[in-house]
Amino acid sequence: MAAKIHYEADAPIDALRGKKVAVIGYGSQGHAHSQNLRDSGIEVGVAELKGTPNYQLAMEHGFTPTDIKTA
Repeated sequence: MAAKIHYEADAPIDALRGKKVAVIGYGSQGHAHSQNLRDSGIEVGVAELKGTPNYQLAMEHGFTPTDIKTA
């Protein structure tokens, strides 16, 4: 079975426009999704534990990490 390649038109992002998406955790998946969403024009809230390396990384990437309720 051949791999199917997906393009932008295959995954419209219109349903997320005008909404805030909370990403819980800024680990290997969280930081990738957060940046991709932000680059697509979506407002992103990042929840991460203060004082952790991923908290610092989120700040370095231009996010202001908060708790889950606020994100």
